[in-house]
Amino acid sequence: MKVSPYGFYLFMTKVDIAEIIAKKAHLTKKAAREAIDAFLDEVVRQVIKGEKVVLSGFGTFRLGKVKDKKGRNPHTGEDLIIKSHRVIRYIVGKTLKRLVK
Repeated sequence: MKVSPYGFYLFMTKVDIAEIIAKKAHLTKKAAREAIDAFLDEVVRQVIKGEKVVLSGFGTFRLGKVKDKKGRNPHTGEDLIIKSHRVIRYIVGKTLKRLVK
């Protein structure tokens, strides 16, 4: 985990999370990493299929679509159209939102 000079955690990596899970669940680090990878792979697979993934209290992942919109090339100033595309949306769960406040 990266720590700021003030003692705050700046971010955690997947390896950091795997180490914590390994300790708490009495798993090897390798088993914890494999479990995290399997979980994330399945979330991605379901969202790409168009399914909503609800993690109660944590949040919801779903597929969204962005319509065509006007844009501008910052280097040339040329107007252009940004084509519609799919995006992953995340909505924070009520419990997590309440804990953060």
